[in-house]
Amino acid sequence: MRRFRFFTIALAIALVATAVAAQEHSGRSGGERSGHGEQGRQEQGGPGVLSLLPTDSVTEHTIDTAAGKLAYTATAGTFALFDQSGERSAAIFYTAFVARSANPTRPVTFVFNGGPGAGSAFLNLGMVGPRIAAFGNGFDGSSVRLVDNPDTWLAFTDLVLIDPVGTGWSRPAKPDGGSSFWGVHRDAESMAKVIALYVAKNSRVSSPKYILGESYGGFRAAKVARVLQTSQGIVPSGILMVSPMIEGHFQFGGDQFALGAALQLPSLAAAELERKGTFTPAALAQVEHFALTDYLAELAGPPLRGDAAHAFYARVAQMTGLPEDVVTRERGFIRDAYVKNLRPGDHKIVSHYDATFAVDDPNPEQASGRGPDPFLDGFIRAYGSAFVAYARDELGFKTDMTYNLLASDISGKWDWEDGGGHSQPSAAEDLRQLLALTPSFRLMIAHGYSDLVTPFAVSRYILNHMPPNVEGERAELRLYRGGHMFYTDPQSRKAFTADARTIYAAP
Repeated sequence: MRRFRFFTIALAIALVATAVAAQEHSGRSGGERSGHGEQGRQEQGGPGVLSLLPTDSVTEHTIDTAAGKLAYTATAGTFALFDQSGERSAAIFYTAFVARSANPTRPVTFVFNGGPGAGSAFLNLGMVGPRIAAFGNGFDGSSVRLVDNPDTWLAFTDLVLIDPVGTGWSRPAKPDGGSSFWGVHRDAESMAKVIALYVAKNSRVSSPKYILGESYGGFRAAKVARVLQTSQGIVPSGILMVSPMIEGHFQFGGDQFALGAALQLPSLAAAELERKGTFTPAALAQVEHFALTDYLAELAGPPLRGDAAHAFYARVAQMTGLPEDVVTRERGFIRDAYVKNLRPGDHKIVSHYDATFAVDDPNPEQASGRGPDPFLDGFIRAYGSAFVAYARDELGFKTDMTYNLLASDISGKWDWEDGGGHSQPSAAEDLRQLLALTPSFRLMIAHGYSDLVTPFAVSRYILNHMPPNVEGERAELRLYRGGHMFYTDPQSRKAFTADARTIYAAP
């Protein structure tokens, strides 16, 4: 089995190999509660670990939206999965927010993050949920509090946020049971089963069903949608992807080749435009044109010499902010050179997740930039502790089990081939099938301009190479200021929420 390293947000990452074990209190009580379970007293492997999970907790809340006060029910609980022998194989934690509406056909959106190995707290407290994490001291996670989310998607869709096995509070029933879930297709099958269970248990057959996934979660969304169609008899109305991985060819070492490097360049140039205060869509469009013409041709051809080499490398240096000698040394292939070289005089290290974000380099004497990512490190601390407090104090879900925000061991054990095949993982064919076989199906892909983990130009390339009769006007790319987690910027979050709403309003 081949294993690939994949940097994702809300994801289990090689850059930040850590899991959050936080049991903190926010000091704010939630709404009326019912269905509380008892806390467990120990966390061990095997069936005993599931005893730490309490019964489902159902609470009632209200939130002010642009359309007025919205009453909703929150459920924090678990679904049991069973294997072919009828034995329990896993408990899947989920959080559902359902508006108290008389409309039986209100849309419902199933949400998960990426990794593989990330819990759903990022999208829950970062973008779509009724409560949002507010950072009072930048992005270092030292000061975070929960406030009502003025841009909650609950205004136009019910929400079900799911933690895959091994993440959040979802666990296999046996100590070695994770391998039954940690692979591309097995993961999709388990997530599709959870969605089918929720639909049946809550009588949501007539509701339009959407899937929202971030990073690897975007890849997962396409796989889950196909399994829902083929195995569960459920036809999703659409998928929304946030900073998705779609094609493994570009994700795993793709920047070592001319086309992959060309698709990375616009994101790095976007960050430089932001730093200079000269960012405009028109300026970025010029970079995109250069990337797929002169830049691609020069990287694909023989090495440049003399004045031609100097002019070319100087142009790339001017676009990216990298020193010309670094660009020359790399022969125009940026790869990870920007991490330590973009701000060398300031002794700064730059984030893969947002190339506009830099902090003091803890190891300026080292040539390599490997280690905790400066952007994600604070979020890992903050989102993990904030969600544990939220679940306990507001949603009434009280457990002593560790909440695995980022389970680093899962990404290392992930079976990308699921037992066979030799090709790179890809979701492009799944998207083609979904668009072709369901004429009403809609796809929206959203990216931050300055994300180097999943560059936006890759998704543009994939959409541009869809058959025109398949894509039509039902697949679109939306871009926003910011990086991989562009929704941490309030204006980008508001803009994406408004754009996403159009998917639900479409006939």
